[in-house]
Amino acid sequence: MSERRGPKSPLDHDPQSVTEAREERGLTKTALARKVGVTLSLISEIEKGTRNAHPEMIRRLAKALRVPAYRLKRKSAMAHVDQDLMLPARGEAGKPAA
Repeated sequence: MSERRGPKSPLDHDPQSVTEAREERGLTKTALARKVGVTLSLISEIEKGTRNAHPEMIRRLAKALRVPAYRLKRKSAMAHVDQDLMLPARGEAGKPAA
């Protein structure tokens, strides 16, 4: 029997953040699974990091947990968003730097 391994690509979500949000709401994994409409095993795998929560699943989890979706996303997965939102540096008198 082979050992189960995690996803081949980096996770879109932060497993610890999912667990923390669930526990803050006082929900069991079973209760969260019911709210999201998935199996208990899927929630367990998402929290362990052995299964990736795709963007739609992150949205569904966030809605069920009543938290913003960005809270459940892996920080490095959001790095490109931060880069896109960066404004040009300002020079003197509020003019863009050269």
